Amino acid sequence: MPRRRYRNHLPTRPTWRCAACGIAWPCSAAKLRLLGEYRHDRLALTVYLATLQTEAGEHLTDVDPARLTDRFLSWARARA
Repeated sequence: MPRRRYRNHLPTRPTWRCAACGIAWPCSAAKLRLLGEYRHDRLALTVYLATLQTEAGEHLTDVDPARLTDRFLSWARARA
């Protein structure tokens, strides 16, 4: 039986699509992984995502910046 190669759900540049599943990054799997990795430091997660959002904005010039903010940051905000 052939072995499945595990692929990380990482962004591909300059398209900013997931390398594993092909949808807009961060995909659901990437979000879950990031929330787990940064579970004790939500501020660091937000800074990391804002940095990636800035880079994505340089590549995705046809996408509204507000949509990029929603895509990269809105899901990562701490819940009250």
